[in-house]
Amino acid sequence: MDTVARRMIGGRTAFDRAGVAAHTGAAYSTVNHWHRHRDRFDFPEGFRHDGRDWFWFDDIEAFRTAHQAAKRAELTKVDRRGDPEDLIGSGAAAKVLGYSSYRNLPDTLLDHPDRVEELSDGRVRRLWRRRTVWAVADARTGRRSTGRTPGATGARQPHPYAHDARLHRAVELLTEADAAGRDRRGLGVALAQKLGVTPRTAQRLLAAASDASAYPSLPGAST
Repeated sequence: MDTVARRMIGGRTAFDRAGVAAHTGAAYSTVNHWHRHRDRFDFPEGFRHDGRDWFWFDDIEAFRTAHQAAKRAELTKVDRRGDPEDLIGSGAAAKVLGYSSYRNLPDTLLDHPDRVEELSDGRVRRLWRRRTVWAVADARTGRRSTGRTPGATGARQPHPYAHDARLHRAVELLTEADAAGRDRRGLGVALAQKLGVTPRTAQRLLAAASDASAYPSLPGAST
């Protein structure tokens, strides 16, 4: 399979569609979308060469710069008031990011709470320090944050879910299914409903819980 992504053509650097995806960090399907709706996105028309579409490096670089500037202009305004060490819940975190609802919180934040509290009804409450929320906001624009990167601290963590109380529930669910000889398919939906999280987050928790040997303190882990 021909994997050429960039080439010198007539003394100028050009990208094919895969090269555009690699240079901009976008998915290949996104590049196709940009090109299909180039009047809307002001994406270069490109040219045909050797049976494929090519785009001049200078044109793609100009597009990328303008596209990133437009995305930054659409970002919500971040509330940077308050103590960076304060622990806040999802509603407050949404307000810090300028969102109207906690449902708009990104997975980057939802998957890496600074603290998880289990409520009396079995649900969990995720809490973040303000500086963690600010770090997520800064990552949207490429700013260097004074807060920690979500999911990482000064000390090395063995896994982003290593200290997440929800991981216990995932391990228990897997252990129960295996003991009963049940198929693991469908456990993601069950875990999502039990914890009140998105199916994607539930699947990530199950994937982490599957490697129980990495968590000797958890039920079902080998010693």
